[in-house]
Amino acid sequence: MNEQEQIQLSALDAFMRERLQQDESGHDTGHIDRVVQLAQHLLETEPTADAFITLAAATLHDTYDDKLFDDVVAAKQQVADKMTELEIDPTRQTTIFHIIDNMSWSKQRFGKPEPLDISGKIVQDADRLEAMGMIAVARVIQYGVQAHHILYDPSIPPRDLKTKADYRNPAGETMINHFDEKLFLLKDYLNTDEGKRIGAIRDKAMHQFVNQFKAEWAGVDYQ
Repeated sequence: MNEQEQIQLSALDAFMRERLQQDESGHDTGHIDRVVQLAQHLLETEPTADAFITLAAATLHDTYDDKLFDDVVAAKQQVADKMTELEIDPTRQTTIFHIIDNMSWSKQRFGKPEPLDISGKIVQDADRLEAMGMIAVARVIQYGVQAHHILYDPSIPPRDLKTKADYRNPAGETMINHFDEKLFLLKDYLNTDEGKRIGAIRDKAMHQFVNQFKAEWAGVDYQ
């Protein structure tokens, strides 16, 4: 990237931190930092991707998320205004918004996402990898606490989710069931070879956690 792009990315990073600094749902600045770091790593294995667009989309991907902002239209306009202020080319802005608007799990599972190019696939992989592994375990609990979800109840089975409304409906949701309902599925929705390699490691770690958790809950791990 050239010097101007680096300056623009730095400004977008500062904008993101202002927007998400108060988040307590697991979509905070630390989450973004890890997604950006993963995206930077994946870029090393995908040389045809546009590094600026990839890192800009990774940085901004939660700045108008409907889980975090009540007025998504206004939040998205503020992102557009910031990119315009930074003189980011309108075509690039369109591409960045296209990635963010079509990368989410709920959009892919329950909507009709438009295809992503390799830059978008990297951002999508990075965000999904951040939802896998041991940090993901902590984020599930962090989000569940602030959303007042039940930790676990073996009498409540994982839900068979058919729509985004089902996915967002807290009725019948438990933190541990979230692994079956979403996180254990993510490894099959990764795009890049390197993303799939990392995903296999993190998926295995999550299964080990859930298996051990359920064994302790049932009191059978010491028998």
